[in-house]
Amino acid sequence: MTAPRWRSLRATLCETIEAMPKKVDHQERRTLIADALMRVAADQGLEAVSLRHVAAAAGVSAGMVQHYFRTKDEMMAFAMAVVRERGQARVTEALARLGENPAPRLLLRTMIAALLPLDDRTRDDGRVALAFLAYTAVRPASATGLRADTMQLTSFIASVLPSGDTAEGAGLLALMEGLGVYLLGGQYTAEQALGALDAQLDLLFGSSAAA
Repeated sequence: MTAPRWRSLRATLCETIEAMPKKVDHQERRTLIADALMRVAADQGLEAVSLRHVAAAAGVSAGMVQHYFRTKDEMMAFAMAVVRERGQARVTEALARLGENPAPRLLLRTMIAALLPLDDRTRDDGRVALAFLAYTAVRPASATGLRADTMQLTSFIASVLPSGDTAEGAGLLALMEGLGVYLLGGQYTAEQALGALDAQLDLLFGSSAAA
């Protein structure tokens, strides 16, 4: 085969390979789109979330967004799942630094602090979570997973408290949510939020409990 002929065939082969459909990691693409959704929600509010806006933020077509998420509900649910996974990862990392058998008060403080929007990274996730809560207020069917998560977290918190009281667990979780809103709105600084958390933990564990 002559050199020119080989170069021509090689060029054709390269063009053919380039034109072939490539395998796409669907979870990765869905996460890319969800990240774009979260940026839109965090920067512009939930009302700005639409197929067109999310597609523009992700750098893909609206048709591709619709391929992965048929409805806005599906987009919101997936984005919230990503936020939840990030929160779980932060909690796992923070608790791992405590070593084995941390004091119950320290365990709860560390877990809640890891879930609060105390820095830029967690504030973005917090804005999306807050937007999702507002969204579920008018679309209760979207809150099914959220209700299950709330019950599970309440039960866990109660199991760590000295009283084991579910109502006290729910109260501490409600405080965490309220502190998150105040942090996002700028009413509280990180120091003020953690101070309020410590005050409540003192009431539940006793002020002499180790922090």
